[in-house]
Amino acid sequence: METSNKKVALITGASSGIGEAFARRLGREGYDVVLVARRRSRLECLAAELRVQHGVEAEVLPADLTNPADVEWVERRICELADLEMLVNSAGFAVFGDFAELPVERWLELVHCHVIASVRFCHAALPHMLSRQRGGIITVSSIGGIVPKAKDATYCASKAYLNMFAQCLQRELRGTGVHVQALCPGFVTSEFHDDPQYAKYKIKERIPKFFWMTPDEVVDLSMKALHKDRAVFVPGFKNRVIVALSRSGFTDFLLRLMARLLKYKKV
Repeated sequence: METSNKKVALITGASSGIGEAFARRLGREGYDVVLVARRRSRLECLAAELRVQHGVEAEVLPADLTNPADVEWVERRICELADLEMLVNSAGFAVFGDFAELPVERWLELVHCHVIASVRFCHAALPHMLSRQRGGIITVSSIGGIVPKAKDATYCASKAYLNMFAQCLQRELRGTGVHVQALCPGFVTSEFHDDPQYAKYKIKERIPKFFWMTPDEVVDLSMKALHKDRAVFVPGFKNRVIVALSRSGFTDFLLRLMARLLKYKKV
């Protein structure tokens, strides 16, 4: 089958953190990029930088993935990208609190951004990748999808869905040249924990520096693991130890330790 040598990547959540790091990495590797996030000004600055530094095409697509109309808009754009070779679903946020005490609409917005948008984008991207017999889909999950904890019920559950979705999809796609990964980082030095809902816990100050990874470190490990068909990939030895302890029945111990570090009572 004759295919184009052009490489295009679409990255959601590209205005900061892991999504931005993926955009920079893929631009450096010669991918033309489509940058998706809510903050147009940040996307435009990043796009201009990638054009100048790497000579790639960079398209800005402002969208709020809690909004069904915006998700459909991005989905249509993916369907138009015949040379799409990489899809990175990195957009996400947390709603932190007791499930029963917050409006159900907030939880559903989280599910729509993490799950509905990712599933629709994967479905839109796969026909192009399968026809080219190559491609990669990376969806940013979390060790929260493996280690359950209170006050994050919907967040953890949405990430667990993404993990299982990646594992099942990987089995379907064996031998097609398309690789799938649910990327499960732990603590990452991004804007995620700067959200006011976390402010009172001072997470960045209280969690030891040893546990933190930079977005670039996470992306580097993710890209190296993608073609090894590790459908659920936990970057960093320390994060894999946490997951192993959880799977060995030490979840309650880990949660008590976290509660002590963050000094809130209910876990």
